[in-house]
Order: sequence, then C-alpha cells, then structure tokens
Amino acid sequence: MKVNELRKLSDKDLVKKIQESKKELFDLRLKQSTGSLDKPSKVRELRKDVARMNTILNERKMEVGGDK
Repeated sequence: MKVNELRKLSDKDLVKKIQESKKELFDLRLKQSTGSLDKPSKVRELRKDVARMNTILNERKMEVGGDK
C-alpha cells in the first residue's frame, strides 16, 4: 500500500489494518515453512507495510503528545 493512502486512514483504521496484515503475515510464514508459498516476496512486502503503518501511528502520537 502506498504511504499517501495510509496517511489518509484514521488511527482506528490503521490499527485494524496492522492487525489484519500481521495475521496475513503469520499465515504466509506458515505456508513458507510448509513449502507451499507461491510468492515469497509477499512476506517481505507485508513486513515493510506493517512497519510503515507503525511509523505513521508513532508520528501522529508524537505530534499530539509532544516529545515524550
């Protein structure tokens, strides 16, 4: 997902999207361990998406709360 699209989402939507992505990541890792994963690059892509979403949430917290 693009960063601009992620920034348009609300905090609740971002948290929900992170949870969904982590579940999908778990499923992909399980498939990878059994050898039935078709697209291994999807794991890396999802990991980076989760990191992007967490970064956006942390940036928003810093804006609201100051330097804590």
